[in-house]
Amino acid sequence: MADKNVERASRLDTTSLSDALDRLGIAGQCLNIKPLEHSFRLAGRAFTILYGPSATPSGTVGDYIDDVKPGDVVVLDNGGRENATVWGDILTMVAHHRGIAGTVIDGACRDTAVARSLGYPIYSRSYSMRTGKDRVQVEAMGGVVNIGDARVQQGDLLRGDADGVVVIPQEHEEAVLAAAEAIDAAEDKIRTLVKGGMTLVDARKQRSEEHTSELQSHLNLVCRLLLEKK
Repeated sequence: MADKNVERASRLDTTSLSDALDRLGIAGQCLNIKPLEHSFRLAGRAFTILYGPSATPSGTVGDYIDDVKPGDVVVLDNGGRENATVWGDILTMVAHHRGIAGTVIDGACRDTAVARSLGYPIYSRSYSMRTGKDRVQVEAMGGVVNIGDARVQQGDLLRGDADGVVVIPQEHEEAVLAAAEAIDAAEDKIRTLVKGGMTLVDARKQRSEEHTSELQSHLNLVCRLLLEKK
């Protein structure tokens, strides 16, 4: 069965979603997590992995991939480490073959040419050739992780595009998506008016006058949704 909210998120830019998160006072921007290619896009539910320093003997770095469902996003919290990669070519090939939506890393990846050639979306702080084997290990799966100063829980909704990644908490996703869709609609209207010859100032003024009551109604709906979640 299709996940309707994943589909809704996939039609929205991260900029609109970021503005919606700000409007609702929700921290969801994954700062400094960027795509390997500006053409990369992803939308899906988080499958979370937390890494820590390697023990003696060392634990595993990546034996979780067969547990990830098609359409999900692999979310790897390596504590921002850029000296030990936790994603490489084999994981990229397996994930691509399994239909996984993409990978988001607070840390570094490697073998970037494979991801680019396959068109497999990877978002990370950086990339390097240096392996994470015997340097880091999986500490926990399916729990809360930190990606670019944003809290991510298993099952949260992620959206990535050329500008980066945002996470939408499950308990707020209806309100965030509705707010982002309203922002998109307002900005599309302004673009249409400007293309028709109107000045930007007048276009913004007309849009504001036309939709004051509509926006108030929408905000009332968002507030009600948030209250129902409490």
